Amino acid sequence: MAIPVNIEDLINKRVVESTRIEFKSDWNPNPIIHSICAFANDIDNLGGGYIVVGVEEKDGSPVFPIKGIEQSQIDGILKELVGYCRFIEPLYNPVVEPILFLGVYVIVIWITAGYGRPYKAAKDVFSNKSNKAYYIRKFSSTIVASPEEERELFYVSTDI
Repeated sequence: MAIPVNIEDLINKRVVESTRIEFKSDWNPNPIIHSICAFANDIDNLGGGYIVVGVEEKDGSPVFPIKGIEQSQIDGILKELVGYCRFIEPLYNPVVEPILFLGVYVIVIWITAGYGRPYKAAKDVFSNKSNKAYYIRKFSSTIVASPEEERELFYVSTDI
């Protein structure tokens, strides 16, 4: 399945609200997996979100020219992402697509609200024994859910 939005519109925030887009300059598994989990939990029922890897941001806006990801790294990143998604419980796999944009590659991760929510993810995806937490989006941040927010996640999930 292809990403259902034009990359130019996504990066320039013309189609999707900025609270539903996260830019990451590099592949860094911990914050990316936490954000995937948070968007999949979709506590505010906004429709999930997008993570664009290879785009630096300043004050929530993309920095041009786009940094991008080396084409030779893309396959390795996608393989790692499959493995790290296994640290999300229950299992959740987003839609991922490498896209050539303005002469550089970016990786777009589309995360829809999951039917298996609430989801929790390892606090440290580099450790099999890591504690897990429920992550949510508040405004433009990914945070660990408080006990009250965890209850809200379970309540929201009963309405699916």
